[in-house]
Amino acid sequence: MLANILTIAGSDSGGGAGIQGDLKSISATGAYGLSVITALTAQNTVGVDAIYPVAISFLKKQMRAVAGDIQIDAVKIGMLGTPEVTEAVAEFVAELQCPIVVDPVMVAKSGDRLLQADAVASLRELLIPKASLITPNLPEAADLLGVTEAVDRESMVKQAKALLRLGPDAVLLKGGHLATNESPDLLALDDRYIWYDSERIDTTNTHGTGCTLSSALASFMGQGLEAPDAVSEAKTYIRGAITAANLLNVGQGHGPVHHFWTLWGQDG
Repeated sequence: MLANILTIAGSDSGGGAGIQGDLKSISATGAYGLSVITALTAQNTVGVDAIYPVAISFLKKQMRAVAGDIQIDAVKIGMLGTPEVTEAVAEFVAELQCPIVVDPVMVAKSGDRLLQADAVASLRELLIPKASLITPNLPEAADLLGVTEAVDRESMVKQAKALLRLGPDAVLLKGGHLATNESPDLLALDDRYIWYDSERIDTTNTHGTGCTLSSALASFMGQGLEAPDAVSEAKTYIRGAITAANLLNVGQGHGPVHHFWTLWGQDG
């Protein structure tokens, strides 16, 4: 039986991130994707033109409809947008008994803000304590903690420890924003810290990398893998998706990664 993975996130009309990217990632990693849409966006590879939040009453109906009929084996949570959406989602996942992966989506690749400033407190206080794993990048971690952005491995460890104190079971702090040739990620658990090292890949097609990684993590955790193994598998998947991204020809800005690189082959 395939695992059922629910993504709760915003819609990306460009197809590379958000709900669309999540469902591609979940499918490519061997699970069945379910979705609850928190907001509609008018966006492409260049930027976000508009955001239209889903009414809270309809958001709750989506969540109740899915949970009332289908077994949910893991949840990935992405773009939330407002405090009200964050509160509703936190209330919903509190009733679930499955891995919860929270990707604290705050700013799009284009620089457009996707989480209102007043929603950060709701995310930090209501949702993150319920997470099995959170996956912030360095700017997101700094925003959550109210500190300056980490600039090296030592400061990444300090911030990962501080994020653990917010209450999640584990933290995957992504180091892609470091000013180095490497892009190290740090998995922080209660009793250990694990580094995942990789070199940067020369491509501008990186739209949706965070969504793709976090939904792959939810997929693998929903299939029974513990966090360290899920991170290893998800890192292998996203690295391949980024490496093959230049096979795509989508837009004039930050194009998407190649979600189906393992299925379509390197010739596209």
